Amino acid sequence: MPATSPIHLVVLFGGRSAEHDISRVSAFNVLRSVDRDRYDVTPIGIERDGTWRRCSDNTANADATAIEIDGDAVNPFDVLKSPGTVVFPVLHGPNGEDGTMQGLLEVVGVPYVGSGVLGSAVSMDKAMAKTVLGAHQIAQPHWRSIQRYQVDQPDFDQMLDAIVDELGEELFVKPANMGSSIGVSKANGATELRSAIDMALNYDDIVIIEEAVTAREIEIAVLGNEELSLGSIGEVRPAADFYDYEDKYSDGVADVVIPAVLSPAIEAAVRETAVAAYRALRAEGLARVDLFVNEDHPEPSRRVMVNEINTLPGFTQISVYPQSWEHAGVSHSDLIDKLVDLALQRHQRMSAHHVDVISTRDDQ
Repeated sequence: MPATSPIHLVVLFGGRSAEHDISRVSAFNVLRSVDRDRYDVTPIGIERDGTWRRCSDNTANADATAIEIDGDAVNPFDVLKSPGTVVFPVLHGPNGEDGTMQGLLEVVGVPYVGSGVLGSAVSMDKAMAKTVLGAHQIAQPHWRSIQRYQVDQPDFDQMLDAIVDELGEELFVKPANMGSSIGVSKANGATELRSAIDMALNYDDIVIIEEAVTAREIEIAVLGNEELSLGSIGEVRPAADFYDYEDKYSDGVADVVIPAVLSPAIEAAVRETAVAAYRALRAEGLARVDLFVNEDHPEPSRRVMVNEINTLPGFTQISVYPQSWEHAGVSHSDLIDKLVDLALQRHQRMSAHHVDVISTRDDQ
């Protein structure tokens, strides 16, 4: 989309989330890749206490790997109401990826990268996302949820026994509203399940319990609003029992293979399923769809299953989303351009909606 003057791109990062530090790394890579001829860039860091700060740009520092949250505190509305502003919320997890920031940006009326309020909120909440995927008959692991209040119920132990009987002894337990595998653990049997639930409740009031599936972990990047493009398919080969936080960001020992080696039929099914999940969950702009693939599953309909969808995926150097597009021939700089263009297109489309009442009577 041509522009007569540089677009004011506000890059938001940090935030009130356990994924605060990951966001700072993602923002570093976005700022390092952005075309400075096209954008007038303002880095805004959000402290863990919610304070917004206009930050310095340390991407020229060869030793730096993350943006520091420094500088003067600013009023969010002063930043967002600057003419010609587009916001790139490089925020992961609650208070950034879950529709809360998107709601603020909608109220202010500023274009922003990524999904709208509903798509962000539903995709972030694993219980709601799984409910929607189930309603659309999109294959996924069998699952159940637990809410905090249920832990104190007199029949809670019986409830856990029933879950183990239904889903199997080997289970995965996750906070409903958290990413980057934070708070996720593996449990064997009801006793370990209870401990895993207690740990997950440190991060959210709702916990997801999933059956353990024997499958390859496949991820695919999706880009677009109404018309969609898909990047190269990646396979994550965890070094641990599962792709946990340390494997993703600390140890750096997980292998990511792009492109993943899949049969033509399974590759087609992966792409079809990713698009179906993206549409069902009202995602826009971008998302990374994570899937489980077992080409030998006895039920053909469960050979490709959705694990989850991430509407603001990581942009670190080891993140699959930018790697997927880079393999497909889209540089990091071009990817940012496409995301900003999609933000402007969505904003223009939504701004065209009537705010007055249009009569449907023939005599009007």
